[in-house]
Formats: sequence, structure tokens, C-alpha cells
Amino acid sequence: MEAPPGYVGVRTGEAMRGLKMRENVDVLIRAGRIEAVGDGITVPPGGQVIDARGDVLMPGFVDCHTHLCWAGNRIDEWTRRLAGESYLQILKDGGGIMSTVRAVRETPLVRLTELLRQRLDASLRQGITTIEIKSGYGLNTETEIKMLRAIRDAALTWPGTVVLTALIGHAIDTTVGEKTFVEKTINETLPTVHAEFPGIAIDLFCEEGAWTLSDSLRLLNAAKELGHPLRVHADQFTSRGMVTEAVKLGVLSVDHLEQTTSAELEVLSKSQTFAVGLPITAINLGNSSTCKAFTGMSPGIKFANLRELVDRGGRVCVATNANPGSSPSISIPLAAALAVRFCGLTVDEALTAITVNPAMMLGFKDRGVVSSGKRADLVLLRFEDYRELAYELGGDPVRAVIVGGHVARYYSGN
Repeated sequence: MEAPPGYVGVRTGEAMRGLKMRENVDVLIRAGRIEAVGDGITVPPGGQVIDARGDVLMPGFVDCHTHLCWAGNRIDEWTRRLAGESYLQILKDGGGIMSTVRAVRETPLVRLTELLRQRLDASLRQGITTIEIKSGYGLNTETEIKMLRAIRDAALTWPGTVVLTALIGHAIDTTVGEKTFVEKTINETLPTVHAEFPGIAIDLFCEEGAWTLSDSLRLLNAAKELGHPLRVHADQFTSRGMVTEAVKLGVLSVDHLEQTTSAELEVLSKSQTFAVGLPITAINLGNSSTCKAFTGMSPGIKFANLRELVDRGGRVCVATNANPGSSPSISIPLAAALAVRFCGLTVDEALTAITVNPAMMLGFKDRGVVSSGKRADLVLLRFEDYRELAYELGGDPVRAVIVGGHVARYYSGN
């Protein structure tokens, strides 16, 4: 899969469907970059050769929305939800997101880093070469900083690229009171994050039971004044007007969008803000009864209307939303497959949404395509037809992963 002629960056509309496939092509990599793409390239003396006949070579995957840094697990409460208990009851019993918060608070930095590194290695095996990871399970200044340090430390020894995001506006710690928590987040946590991680993206979750629209705007404006890029989770369960306000603020991305109205999709599609669909989350929450058990609400199973966004010229990405609660999966191929089945994307659009578009959203113009001069972050798929990546569900499609020109994973079997 090669960059089309005239490629300039973010792909929207028809350009998302413009994947260019070439057969029997050689790719020469030198010093971490793609030096040449063409027929009959001579192998330099001492060069390593990977025989990729019958396979598909494409850009490394970019997962632009994850919560990969956590401790503990939520398996017990998941089985309780399956048995019919409500999320609100589990929350009253100390479960839900607060169980993850307690586990993260109690876990030493070294162990938290080790757990994250294990998940990063698993992500690499899925073909992910660039990944965004959020904090958000601290709900206090000390633990949010610990999480960001764990992400930073794990990134130092991982061959791919990790982008940090400070999700300081995640859930509300009701043990300290909503008003007190919001004020501490804006006046204490944000300045502390800014001091140690200047320029990091600031994220929040605007939703019923989480951050209100007015409090969200206070935090976002305060972060913007400090020079931070902004991201938001919006419209997962209810539409609260966050999308329009986010566009006015010039946020980098609005993620989830399951309940976004057509009018707000129009606003979003006409802006420079990216839309990030998270279909694994929607499928994991299941039908209306399962969704009610998880959230206490019954919106029914809904997916972000990415079809409408693409048709209107919006900037569209797809990500895993990997987390221990609503999306226990690191499979970006699965996310792409679900986006095709339930969000209305074509296969070409879905692959664009997990490669070049999220790369551009995260600020990387040097990856996401197979083209001379680009960073050699590549995956080799064990398919003859690239469409099988979205056709197959739950398989292991990756034969080889190349990161910065180095082979990070290679499997010679079928």
C-alpha cells in the first residue's frame, strides 16, 4: 500500500478511499527511513532481505485513543453485570472505575510501568507502532502524575512511539465532593501537570455523572491558556452540546460520538477537529439491557456515525479505547473491522482511519504511508488481499512489524 500521487497529509472524503496497491514491489529501508519504493531494487551489500511474497505491506497502525495504563482488573464486576446487577449497585459496592482508581493509587510506579510495558509489547504484536496513552485513573494530583511518569518511563524502552495525554477530567471522585474535586483539578492538578509535562494534551470526559458541560469548558479554557492541546470524550451516552463547544475551542479531537446529533456532526465535519470512533466500546456494551447494566442508562447499542462524517468531509480516525472497563481489547484490526460493519466505513476508509489520519492527528507527518522519505514504521500482513484485515474477526493478521527500520517482530509461519 503506497501513498497516492499528490499526497499532502490528512485524508478526507474521497481521498480516504484512494488507497493505492502495487504488486511485486520492493521497498528499500535505510537509516530508519524508506529510501525507495519500486521494481527491481538492488539489495545493498550486507542488507537484510525479508521475503514478503504473497503478503501485504502497509503502514504501521496508529492507535490514537487508549487508557493502557492501569492496575488490577474488572473481571469480577463484569461477571456481576452479566448476571444482571446494575453498574450503579456495583459502584456503590466500591466497584466500577473507582476499583481501578484504588488499584492504580496503591500500585508503585515501577510496577505500574512494568504492567504498561507488557501491554505495549502486546500492542506491538498487533501491528501498532504509534500509540496514545492517557492517564485518568488517579483522580488526584499525585496519582495522575505517577501515571504520566509510568507512561513516559515505559515509552523509553519500547521500540514504537508513545504519545502522552493527561486525562485529568475523567470521572468525578465523589468521596471528596464534586465541587471540591473540580476546583482541585483545575487549580491544582492542571498546574502541576503543566509544570512537569508542558505541552501535553489535556483530555476530559463530558457526560452525565462525569464532567458537566460548564465545568468541562472551565478546565479546557484553563488548559488552553497554558498552551496545552485539547481533546474531549463526548456524547458516549448522552448528547450534551460538547461537540459544538469543542469545535469553537479548536480541540484536537472529539472522541466517542455515539449519541451526536446530525447537526453537530455537520459542525464537526466542517472544522479542523478530528472525530475518533471507538466501536469496540459500543460492541462490548452490547444491547440496551447490557448497556443499562453497565451505565445505569438505556440508550441502546449505538455506534458513531462515521459514514456521515466522511461524506461531509470530516477528519475521521478509529481507535481501540483499550481500558479495563468498557473496552478490554488492544486489537486495532478488530476496531477497523467493526468500523466497517457498524460505523459505515469502507475498508479503505477504515485503514486510512487507523494509519495516516491518526498519525496526523497526533502530530506525525512522517508516517502512516509507504512512501520515500517517510519513517519506516510498517506491518506485513499474512494476506494476499488487504481487505482481509477488516474481513477477519479476532485473528492474528500480522506477520512482521518494522519500527524505525528495525524488525521488531517476525513470524515465518502461515
